[in-house]
Amino acid sequence: MLQEKLNKLPNKPGVYLMKDEQGQVIYVGKAINLKNRVRSYFQGSKNLTAKTQALVSRIKDLETIVTDSELEALILECTLIKEHKPRYNIMLRDDKSYPYLKVTLQESFPRLIVTRRLEKDGAKYFGPYSSAGSVRETVNLIRSLFPLRSCAGADCKHRKRSCLNHHIGRCLAPCSGKVKTEEYTKVIKDVIAFLEGKEDQILRRLQSDMMAAAEALEFEKAAEIRNQLQALERVMEKQKVVSTTLEDQDVIAMARGINQVCVQIFFIRAGKLIGREHFFLEGTDEMDRSQVITAFVKQYYSRSEFIPPQVLLQEPLDSPEEAELIRSFLKEKRGGSVDIVVPKRGKKYQLVEMVSKNALLTLEQQEREQQHKKSRTEDAVLELQKHLDLEEIPWRIECFDISNTMGQESVASMVVFEGGAPKRSDYRRFRVRTVEGPNDFASMEEVLGRRFARAREEAKAIAEGHLDAMSAKFAILPDLVIVDGGKGQLSSARKAMVQHGYAIIPTFGLAKENEWLFHEGSSEPIVLPRHSKALYLVQRLRDEAHRFAITYHRQLRSKAGLTSALDKIAGIGPKRKTALLQHFGSVKAIKSATVEEIAVVEGMNITLAETVRASLLALEDEEKGVKK
Repeated sequence: MLQEKLNKLPNKPGVYLMKDEQGQVIYVGKAINLKNRVRSYFQGSKNLTAKTQALVSRIKDLETIVTDSELEALILECTLIKEHKPRYNIMLRDDKSYPYLKVTLQESFPRLIVTRRLEKDGAKYFGPYSSAGSVRETVNLIRSLFPLRSCAGADCKHRKRSCLNHHIGRCLAPCSGKVKTEEYTKVIKDVIAFLEGKEDQILRRLQSDMMAAAEALEFEKAAEIRNQLQALERVMEKQKVVSTTLEDQDVIAMARGINQVCVQIFFIRAGKLIGREHFFLEGTDEMDRSQVITAFVKQYYSRSEFIPPQVLLQEPLDSPEEAELIRSFLKEKRGGSVDIVVPKRGKKYQLVEMVSKNALLTLEQQEREQQHKKSRTEDAVLELQKHLDLEEIPWRIECFDISNTMGQESVASMVVFEGGAPKRSDYRRFRVRTVEGPNDFASMEEVLGRRFARAREEAKAIAEGHLDAMSAKFAILPDLVIVDGGKGQLSSARKAMVQHGYAIIPTFGLAKENEWLFHEGSSEPIVLPRHSKALYLVQRLRDEAHRFAITYHRQLRSKAGLTSALDKIAGIGPKRKTALLQHFGSVKAIKSATVEEIAVVEGMNITLAETVRASLLALEDEEKGVKK
């Protein structure tokens, strides 16, 4: 089948996807001639690197997508790498988790929001940013400088009263009709200019507006603009001047460490350093520095909305042909020429060297933190093995907890730690199905029974070839099980594990009060030494299991509360319910509103408003009666 596809490859530009025996995409590449490029992988292993040889040995199938040009192939390649995350491609680590700033230009009164998804929705995006913390700082700074609306919802619905942000000067209150669209649009343009590093442009406009307001004897307005001007100037004072040519540039350099590469990018706008980000790349083994820089430039700028007219690189791109293709790609995206430079001397070279030193410092700090974390977590696992007298190292630990309110909306959590660190992709949550009332013992037995029943089913399906091991959710077994609770919960858990044939797995109950560990067949608890790494690990497990369970329980309880509070009111269907919640924000706020305030909501009238308010107050009285 593979050979047949190789024989039929087209002599056209496009993208190729290599797949393993499970059908997983393990490599994505582009080519100006698909036939020549793909067949080169199978012409013998003499000139192939060890990594490429390993890739070829796993290829069982391939897929090609023909494009009209190599430039289209480049864009498609970046998209498919982001989508499939193939193990043999160089990739920005955890790309999907990088946050962006989004200016919702498609809305009548745009907002500034944080998002992790890029969509073709008419909005303007800035980023990616390497951390949520840097995004929050930027958002807080912008909201302190520019009076944008921060309320949720695409539609800025009319309200009688302005929010608190308006009263403290942080919002122009478009919801109350206190600002015209043209004036609000000016603010949005300033926000975009600020994010693009064009503060000088904003300063000039503010100075002009301030003088115009003063000449018109609008002294209060002039004072407001003066305060905004001074705040912006304070921000600009903190920016470092790194270029006297007043250019817009991105400067990119890298540092290579153990099994990872750190790429640092400095953003220079009008000669000032306005910010920087760093990214870690995986899959760089056996790749030379030019290949790493090339992969980063392609992936980063395929996601970035702002392209400067000049990009300074520490290393040349992979080949002259690749450099020309990337230059064309950036030119098309920017709508103007983009100069890609690898400086060898002078001020620009010094700038690249500065970025390179910062990349190295960031990498060293990351490796120290990783080493410290690894030492702390692995030492804790070894300590725990010793204190619990386990034959095997408890590398994978699963901890279970039950959460409910008087037996209502009973749920359970399963959290997983590997090597002493959380493995959140393996967390699971359960709704208790068969137990009535607040019975933690029976609930624990049900949940453990379901977990290990699934393990047995998946193991059988994998053995028979009906299930891919990568798709299994419960087939991987723990080296240690901890249940939150004392002897009762432990006994229930062991009953379920014995029933499904997993009695051999060591299991302990963690008593909540004293943090003692109980083991089956022993009346004496195991007391872990205070301030020990083993105790710290057990506490983290317990706390994480409790957090995960109670979060799920609250979600279900909140959903049930909304259903009982609004869905049972005659005349309130899905549309009116949505309108009420969007207008007031919560059921509690609706309860506090007057009949007249409820009546102005879209789809409502006085009669319905009276019904809603009476029903919610009656429900509140009923709840108070139950509590008494």
